[in-house]
Amino acid sequence: MNDTEMSVSSGNVYEDLDTENAAEMLVKAQLASTIQDILDSSDLTQTQAAELMGLPQPKLSRLLKGQFRGISEFRMMDCIARLGRDVRIVIGNGQADVAARGRVAVVHDGVAPL
Repeated sequence: MNDTEMSVSSGNVYEDLDTENAAEMLVKAQLASTIQDILDSSDLTQTQAAELMGLPQPKLSRLLKGQFRGISEFRMMDCIARLGRDVRIVIGNGQADVAARGRVAVVHDGVAPL
């Protein structure tokens, strides 16, 4: 008999794991995933990509492995722009209640967030 307990995800694994700054970590994961997608569709080596992005290659390697603490969301968006992609920040209506917290999400070429 298996005594494994299961629970429904909130949609943010960092929140589910009670990680500090869970929303920020999810956005960074989405940005890192976008960078990986761009690199997967290019002929660039990791060294060439790192040079284009203005990052040391080992830092890019860590970022792509999900170790992105110490790299800001803005820096990650700058990396995406340096790879030839447009980055747009869109402010939507969100919640009708001003006191309610809106959400931040990354959408890559019309694909829904992770």
